Amino acid sequence: MTQEQWQVVDDYIAGLFGADDPALAAALHDSTAAGLPQIAVTATLGRLLHLLARTVGARRILEIGTLGGYSAIWLARALPPDGRLITLEFDPVHAEMAQTNIARAGLADRVEVRVGRAVDSLAALDAEATEPFDLIFIDADKPSYPAYLHWSLRHARPGALIVADNVVRQGRVADAADDDANVRGVRQFNAALAAEPRLTATILQTVDGKGYDGVAIAVVNSK
Repeated sequence: MTQEQWQVVDDYIAGLFGADDPALAAALHDSTAAGLPQIAVTATLGRLLHLLARTVGARRILEIGTLGGYSAIWLARALPPDGRLITLEFDPVHAEMAQTNIARAGLADRVEVRVGRAVDSLAALDAEATEPFDLIFIDADKPSYPAYLHWSLRHARPGALIVADNVVRQGRVADAADDDANVRGVRQFNAALAAEPRLTATILQTVDGKGYDGVAIAVVNSK
């Protein structure tokens, strides 16, 4: 199959289950117009994140990597009225756009955007002795994926989901000779995921309008 065919099928799936509503469409449009990189999750993956959050009855969600807030909107819509999503974004311009998009979607009351290096924001959450999370979505700098997994294991409740995007890298993770920092970080993450006895996990290869990649899904076992 070709990229063109993947896009046609992606459009078919999105049309079948409902195209982006005005808030989601505006989040993508305005983010692109503001010069943010066009690397937000697809509508299909956004819907999957929403379904996963609803499946575990998520009340507390952590997202590492906000970009323009598109995936945060999908996740936050799965929360009950008293639920909370904390999303971490390094770039203040991206964070400002995300806050605008989230507010327009009517979700500002349950979403908090924290700005700064993720490692610093996670350390702050440590200091706050925050309650365990029901779902953690990792979609940020790939070299730090192993560190994000380690942190997530300490802050996810039994039965929680840990989801990570972009873990196949167009198949490059299977090439042990590929020394690219992003590929290396994801490969280390995948190996840690597989070796961790506290998790039951798998990786799904994905093909869609953004190309060939994959998403990892893990459930935290009872401790």
